[in-house]
This record gives sequence, structure tokens and C-alpha cells, in this order.
Amino acid sequence: MTRLEAVTDSFPVSPPRAWAEIDLGALGKNLRVAREVFPGALMAVVKAGAYGHGLEEVARVLAAEGLAFLGVANVGEARRIRDAGVQSPIYLLGATWSAEREEIVARGWTPCISSLAEAEDFNHHAALQGKRLNVHLAVDTGMGRGGFVVDHLPEILHQLEQLPHLTIEGIGSHLPSADEDEAFTRRQFERFCGIIESLGGAERFKWMHLSNSAGLLGYDQGLCNLSRPGLMLYGVSPLPGFQEKLATVMTLKSRVTLVRELPAGHGVSYGRQFVTTRPTRVATIGIGYGDGYPRHVSGKGADVWIRGRRFPILGRVTMDQLMVDLTGAEDVVEGDEVEIFGPNISVGEIALKAETIVWEIFTGITPRVLRVYHS
Repeated sequence: MTRLEAVTDSFPVSPPRAWAEIDLGALGKNLRVAREVFPGALMAVVKAGAYGHGLEEVARVLAAEGLAFLGVANVGEARRIRDAGVQSPIYLLGATWSAEREEIVARGWTPCISSLAEAEDFNHHAALQGKRLNVHLAVDTGMGRGGFVVDHLPEILHQLEQLPHLTIEGIGSHLPSADEDEAFTRRQFERFCGIIESLGGAERFKWMHLSNSAGLLGYDQGLCNLSRPGLMLYGVSPLPGFQEKLATVMTLKSRVTLVRELPAGHGVSYGRQFVTTRPTRVATIGIGYGDGYPRHVSGKGADVWIRGRRFPILGRVTMDQLMVDLTGAEDVVEGDEVEIFGPNISVGEIALKAETIVWEIFTGITPRVLRVYHS
């Protein structure tokens, strides 16, 4: 009986079937665009694995740029950044669990505060550790996800200032529709600036922040001296007018694993959603929804890019593979690289056909897709 061996020189690792090429030089270029548009300080948002691009690698690159903060969603992401040797200030963008707060105080990460109970708990842990913790006041100006509502805010701030182990270093809020509702967003900026004035003015806070990528690109920042770019750093503008200024960071690739000739009347993929009407040259590509490519593009006219041309996807995207029509392209052969999205087929196009958003496409690229970094 043949004994199965681990990977050795006799059984080399095969090339990946699906991989994402991450251009760190493009990441730096997009950061420079953000700095050109906004003269204040920046918090680079690296949550959700740096939008699927690789948390540790992206954090290392951005840390060298002297940013005010790296923004993460939770303590687990903050730990990974520290374990990677990155010493940039870390800001926790959402509410924290009570069980996490001792560590947050010990490590000096900056949380945002949405309730008096949360603030009192942080103050308790800081007192036990003999420390003073910088915190930001989160204010709900329309997102409805977290933060203090505006009513009685001066009174609340007064109560927070009585907690001896907390420093109210900043104030922030979030834009729910900067890429969809300009009128509401402009009112939200006005409201946020009015809140700051009601609390003592800009001199009361070291940091004042409201904008995500769309807010940074499309609006006057008012009193804000800190902005939180996310999507634009990864090469996609939420406002179409700025897209040409940004460089593609992630190119998702696969390769042709099989080429066959199918006769007319032959079904392709599950459910026979597509049936050939003529002899058809069909390529199987080694990527599917198990890698994060959205199944919802099936039957929506999505293409891939091979040898400088578009080829349409046939039938349903499966877990590990998809099929494309190669009819008339005799030069495409097994092993050829395939661009799934990137500089030639934008991730925005794929999101539109999948009836979702770019954020979901990026963060949905699964761990089995190898990330390959270059600059």
C-alpha cells in the first residue's frame, strides 16, 4: 500500500489556484491622496483584516507613515497588530465588552465611550492599574449604531470629567450616508460642529473626527482635525469622481485548470441555468464562492480577464470553480492566469453585478486565497 507523505522535495507545493496580489506601493499612493485632500491627521481603518488585504502586512506599511491611529473593530485585531511588532496608537472603533477593558487599559489602546457605565468601568480598571486612559466621546449624529445621543451631552461630559483616571482626548461620530445623501451629510457636519461648540469649542478636544472615505473626499471638514479613511486606501472611491486618483491595491487571480469542447445543448454548472446553443469552448477556472467570489454574479453577465480579453462566466459559480466561454480564443490554455478583478475588471463592477457592496467583496475573500505582497 502506498503511504501518503507530507509535502517534501519529492512532492512540492503546487502553485495556488486562487491568490490575491496586494500592491503595497498602491496602498501608499492612496494614503498620499488622502493627505492631499485632507490636511489634518489620519486614522487608517484596518479592521476586518485591512478589508481583506491582510491586517499585519498592511498595518506594518501604514505604521511607517506616521499616522495618528490605526482603527480596528475589536481587541482581537488590536492584539494581532501588536503581536506583529507594530507600535502605532490603536483606536477601537466600536463598543467594547466589559471583559476586554482591563487589557485595553493595560495596553493603552484608545476606546470610544458610548455610555456612562462604560466610562465608569474603564475608570475603575485604570484606577486599579494606577493609570490614566485616553478615551474619545462617541456621539450619535445619525448612524444609530453607538455613541451618546445629543440630549444632555454637556451634562454627560461634565460627569465624565469627574472620573479621575480618564482623559477625554477626543470626540467622534460617524457618517451613515456620505456616499448617498449629500444634503443629510452636510447637515450632519453642521450638527457635529455645533455639538463641539456647545461642549466648549475645538480647544476642548485634541481630536475631532467624523469622516470616513466618502466624507473625507466629498465634504468640508469644518472643525474636524482627524479623518478615518478606509475604503479609499484600498483603491476604491465611494464617490465616483475621485476613482481615477486612486490605484488598485488588490488583484484577485486564479488560473485555467481545464479546457474542453462542449456540444450544443450541453448544460454548464448546477441547475442547468446555462445550456449551450452551439459548440462551445469552455474553460474551468480554479476559484469559486468558497474563495469569496460571489455566487450572486451567476447569470448577471460577469466576466473574467485572460490574455488581455474579457470572457463571460457561464452558469452558476460553484464552491471551488467557475466556467467561462472561450469560444474563438484558441490561444487560452490550461495554466493561464486569470484576473477575477483588478485593474481590468474592477471590484466595483463585480459588486454591482452581485447586488452588494465593495466592502463585502473585499472582506469576503477567504483565508484559503493566498495573499502575495509586492511594492
